[in-house]
Amino acid sequence: MSSLSLAVRDCTTMLRRNLLHARRYPSLTLNLLLTPVMLLLLFVYIFGDTMSAGLGGADRSVYIAYIVPGLLLMTIGSTVVGTAVSVSNDMTEGIIARFRTMAIHRSSVLVGHVVGSVLQSVLSVLVVGAVAVAIGFRSTGATPLEWLAAFGLLVLFATALTWIAVGMGLVSPNAEAASNNALPLILLPLLSSAFVPVDAMPAWFRPIAEYQPFTPAIETLRGLLLGTGIGHNGWLAVAWCLGLAVLGRLWATSRFRHDPK
Repeated sequence: MSSLSLAVRDCTTMLRRNLLHARRYPSLTLNLLLTPVMLLLLFVYIFGDTMSAGLGGADRSVYIAYIVPGLLLMTIGSTVVGTAVSVSNDMTEGIIARFRTMAIHRSSVLVGHVVGSVLQSVLSVLVVGAVAVAIGFRSTGATPLEWLAAFGLLVLFATALTWIAVGMGLVSPNAEAASNNALPLILLPLLSSAFVPVDAMPAWFRPIAEYQPFTPAIETLRGLLLGTGIGHNGWLAVAWCLGLAVLGRLWATSRFRHDPK
């Protein structure tokens, strides 16, 4: 077999291992998934009418359409926290040391985590999306091409955040520290345009919300799903995703290669 075939085989084996692990221990994924679902229900049914009025709508359906794109990306941020914890567990429980003694492709361990996390993120997004549809979200005006672009953005964003989460897991001394280190991936959406427009925020706070990766990604996804314009947010979102993915991959592979454990 060629070296490429061996690498693909090893990556597939590691992917299967991580998916089996997630299936046997679903509590972590479910706990992280509950956060965006609870926020969706809270903001829609408690604040929905008031927030819709602020957006110029007559009922909460306007705010449902506004909030769902942000919560879909927040779901990705929540899901990849579990990846950081899983990587940290592998590093501290000795399994990585055993893998290093085996004749496997070195990067397959990380690739298995990344691909497995992206698949879990997509599944989590589908679950949250189904809840959103059940309470009234409708994607009006979006073409099939825009739906495809929205799905591609979600996958790209999940890949970027997963590589960052893997790096956080590698530098964390234990699972608790990994969970804390990855907490900004959940907090950043709260400081973005996910819940209120940037223009409605205090002037001193707007740069914090505007110049971060979640806001352009949210605005792009919102435009694609609702059939509205995305302006310059499209290329900003892609640039953020590619930059974070490359940075996270370089950080994670370098750390993994030089880690003594």
